[in-house]
Amino acid sequence: MASRANLGIIWLFAVALFLSGAASLAAGNEPDRPGVAGDFPVASEVRLAGDEKQTRFILDLDKKIDVHAFLLANPYRAVIDIPQVSFRLAPDAGGMGRGLIKAFRYGLVMPGGSRIVFDLAGPAKIEKAYVLDAANGQPPRLVVELEAVDRAAFNRLLATSNSSEGLRGAVSPESTVDATGSTGAATPSDTRPVVVIDPGHGGIDNGTEASTGETEKDLVLAFALALRDRIEQDGKYHVVMTRTDDTFIPLAERVRVARTNGAALFVSIHADALPRREGDARGATIYTLSDKASDAEAERLAEAENKADAIGGVNLTEEPTEVADILIDLAQRETRTFSNRFARLLMSEMQTTMRMHKHPLKSAGFRVLKAPDVPSVLIELGFVSNKADLRQMVSSDWRSRTVRSVANAVEAFLAKRVVSAGPAH
Repeated sequence: MASRANLGIIWLFAVALFLSGAASLAAGNEPDRPGVAGDFPVASEVRLAGDEKQTRFILDLDKKIDVHAFLLANPYRAVIDIPQVSFRLAPDAGGMGRGLIKAFRYGLVMPGGSRIVFDLAGPAKIEKAYVLDAANGQPPRLVVELEAVDRAAFNRLLATSNSSEGLRGAVSPESTVDATGSTGAATPSDTRPVVVIDPGHGGIDNGTEASTGETEKDLVLAFALALRDRIEQDGKYHVVMTRTDDTFIPLAERVRVARTNGAALFVSIHADALPRREGDARGATIYTLSDKASDAEAERLAEAENKADAIGGVNLTEEPTEVADILIDLAQRETRTFSNRFARLLMSEMQTTMRMHKHPLKSAGFRVLKAPDVPSVLIELGFVSNKADLRQMVSSDWRSRTVRSVANAVEAFLAKRVVSAGPAH
């Protein structure tokens, strides 16, 4: 069996092909944080005006703020970085579109910073982005003026864009780990195996949403925090969280947290949803990494999850389109074997305490599972689109029982690996 040291060497040859980080985000409202909501400017109303040639976005605020705007391609997007704002807009505000703006998303992208991302109907330029002073009984207003351009003009604007000066440049690997309020990196003196728990989505990225208002990001964070506490009870393992609050973490950064900490196991927690036209489904599913999806549903979910960075305003032209390097492939072969082993163990534990999907073990090309030397799984706790599953996910009793089953699987898997590894030299 290849040693972790050899896998680490393999990784050094391929790291340039694999990880690149940037700030990201996605759809929905951002809830105020208890005790600090009053510290931030409040956005209370939004309006769109104009047509497919010129479109104006107007956001009412209670105080003036700084603004930084830039463009992104593939797909066409305009991004507005602002200081942290408490968004108090209508729940469906971001779904409204007009003229050059198909839809927009808003929310927290890092502590101290919020972001608005416009999905554009075609190539456009940011003619102006500014904040008006309060006047004549009207509040301060953020105004973004967009103007249609041809593709060549857009590409020229993109080439000279100063996007690296925005928040996306400020969210470095170091600042992201600190910003999450995570359990903390393992120290050299701490020789316990490291388990990285990854609550999906966060911040501006709500993930899936129930018709009753519950969001995936909140449901999975509550579960992940309970799982952390359960695993840490006996002190055998050191747990690192990719996030412990409502902050967005880019996909590549989640992987980097696992690799940097030399994780023995990476567990990503999510909750699925089906559009109404696709019927109903319920039960938990466990996913492992595969170049080819096990079925159409697995492919749909992987595609949706892998769009998180695009939703969040990341320049995807800087991301590798695929992980094809043979050295990474060699490292991943053994890791996938361990991932599949843990997935089967996890299924046997979980099915004793909760309902599983009719096909509980699946695989697909999830970017968040692509650490080549860290066994990784993604757990879909259920479907927020299913009333029975949703009732369970908001139940503290169900959460406690399910957390216990997942923790038991982690314990059983790592106990075998520690024994097989033998004493440290």
